Amino acid sequence: FASYYGDHMVLQKAPAGAVLWGYGEVGATVTVALAGDGGTIVMKKTVLVKGSSATWTTVLDPTDQGGPYVLTAKQGLENVTLQDIYFGDVWLCSGQSNMAMTVLQIANASQELAAAARYPYVRVFAAAPARSDMELADLERVDLPWSIPTAENLGHGNFTYFSAVCWLLGRSLYETLRYPVGLVEAAWGGTPIEAWSSRRALRACGLPEDARSFRADLVLFTSLSTGFSSSTSLPQHLSGPQTPSVLWNAMIHPLLNMTLRGVAWYQGEANAFLNTDRYNCTFPALIDDWRWAFHTGSAGQTEPLLPFGFVQLSTYHRQSPDNSFARLRWHQTADLGVVPNARMPGTFMAVAMDLGDEHSPYGRRVTKGRGIHPRDKQNVAHRLLLGARAVAYGEKDLVFQGPYPTRAVLEVSRGLLNITYSQKLLCQQRDTPAFEVCCSSSTWPCRWLPAPMVAVGSRTVTLALASCGPLVLALRYAWAEWPCDYKSCALYNTQGLPAPPFL
Repeated sequence: FASYYGDHMVLQKAPAGAVLWGYGEVGATVTVALAGDGGTIVMKKTVLVKGSSATWTTVLDPTDQGGPYVLTAKQGLENVTLQDIYFGDVWLCSGQSNMAMTVLQIANASQELAAAARYPYVRVFAAAPARSDMELADLERVDLPWSIPTAENLGHGNFTYFSAVCWLLGRSLYETLRYPVGLVEAAWGGTPIEAWSSRRALRACGLPEDARSFRADLVLFTSLSTGFSSSTSLPQHLSGPQTPSVLWNAMIHPLLNMTLRGVAWYQGEANAFLNTDRYNCTFPALIDDWRWAFHTGSAGQTEPLLPFGFVQLSTYHRQSPDNSFARLRWHQTADLGVVPNARMPGTFMAVAMDLGDEHSPYGRRVTKGRGIHPRDKQNVAHRLLLGARAVAYGEKDLVFQGPYPTRAVLEVSRGLLNITYSQKLLCQQRDTPAFEVCCSSSTWPCRWLPAPMVAVGSRTVTLALASCGPLVLALRYAWAEWPCDYKSCALYNTQGLPAPPFL
């Protein structure tokens, strides 16, 4: 078998068929058998080992959730047996350090680790960090083979394994679905989206595919934005590999044969310092490309519109005048503010701008700033869960995102701007300078001016434009590195979900 198969794993349940593959002697016949309790064979597949790659691939018949099963692959006198196999839903979790943070590092870590034993049917697997200049057929190394969760393998160390966001999402999915869930982590801190993108995806956004051109762009960016002049200097926020496609090649491409139910992604901090204003292309392009690649690699078993959830960036520097995090949050939605949308169908987003953690002990030395690794991953996972239930599992009438503007009407004579929202509003901080406008008298780019909230209705907000002329060129909300603290953003819905930022 390939390196990511093993005892205790979860394979994707029906209606999809799980894909199995492995290595063998060229031209040999491999027999794959699935046995239930008592050793009864419930399924058998025979497949030839291909000459060009010395690999074999087979698709199991769709199998309902449950187990345990025993899986064997036999070639001549040799055979491999895998025990304690279950069928359920398999989710891939990827991204940078906020995805890589382990359960050991989050709020209430001791209680969360102690609770691990209550979830033996949520199985976990972690690929080891690796890079490659070529697309690999198999993982180079595995940090955590398929395992039943324990305090040790959920909190092995800082930024090692297992992902807290992934675990909390998977555990919550299990509580909702009541059948096995398999979680696959492939994450590396300080890495930009370019490293996770295939060359196809980079081409779609006009970005260099080769390391030399990308390095030149990176050095130029570094020089302009940080004042570094050495060709060996890199922004400290980019502590992991930045070379185009190296993580796609080594950590994602080897997984393409897997049948998946969904993807969870937490990445973007690195791109607040690199190709920020390309992210409205690179992120949707990555989603499209991963979907195509997993659908193709799994012989069509992973659905073409693979559900893809992600975390919108949390916070960085409090009181920072920079707006790179705000721009990146906007670009995470393809500049449309909410998902799913026409450019990003089948996606869902966890807004996290109110979950900052100024006193987080993790990452200060690397980032020279506080708050880039918030410890509240429970709320992140809860918001992802709502999106997964609505988008991936089709729960109707489930509110999974905060209120968003549907209309804005200018009252010139009174100097007011009335904004209508999609949901009922709760105003937590009416005096917060959350809204800003760009006026017709301003030069472009805008000089943004505060627009105080003078009234908040059930679904409406009225802004005062006393300092603005008769024409408002632009309006934005929560446009800051650190817009607000937990439960203190200006606007929430009645379910406690924050209104997302917009421009």
